[in-house]
Amino acid sequence: MADQPFSLTRPDVSAASRPGHLPVIVTYLQMTAPPAHEPVRQPKGNLSLQRANPPTWSFYRYLYDTVGEPWLWHERRRMPRKELERSILDPLVEVWVLYVDGTPAGFAELDRRTSETDLSYFGLIPDFIGHKLGPWLLDSIIRKAWEGGAKKLLVNTCSFDHPKALPLYQSMGFVPIRHVAREVRDPRLDGVLPRSAGEHIPLAG
Repeated sequence: MADQPFSLTRPDVSAASRPGHLPVIVTYLQMTAPPAHEPVRQPKGNLSLQRANPPTWSFYRYLYDTVGEPWLWHERRRMPRKELERSILDPLVEVWVLYVDGTPAGFAELDRRTSETDLSYFGLIPDFIGHKLGPWLLDSIIRKAWEGGAKKLLVNTCSFDHPKALPLYQSMGFVPIRHVAREVRDPRLDGVLPRSAGEHIPLAG
């Protein structure tokens, strides 16, 4: 029988098979050439995109925790400080911060430590969601990745993330290459995240 064509659409999430765990679908995407479209127009207002070079651990954790809490980002909350600092202080890791009127509004992280550049993290602080900043920020980071010598650009997103995340990546030129079904321990049950985090995701049973 011929192989089934790969679906660009994320599969449905099935129920968790283990108590205390959450089912999640992770979609991996890649971009193999710089974007062909015109740069996204910068939104109105006093915006700036600056590299934290390097970021302090506390400032990075503020960005990661504030941006990621609604979407259950938990991996780097669990990471020992020294291990996290080794990563974010590496000169091949770039943390770009979006400011609006001098206030941090979001960030993106490019990891160039391998031959394939990874857009490790990307997101907006909740107060700034819905102000049309995401497409401009993402487009700007993609261009910085290629201008900095990327040969291929990778990113992943999951079913915990904002529902517009996957379509946004695709609209910017990323192409899904695989979907992976996983189960993760609900970080709210272990106190890694507050129980109020990820309101759109029910607590694991």
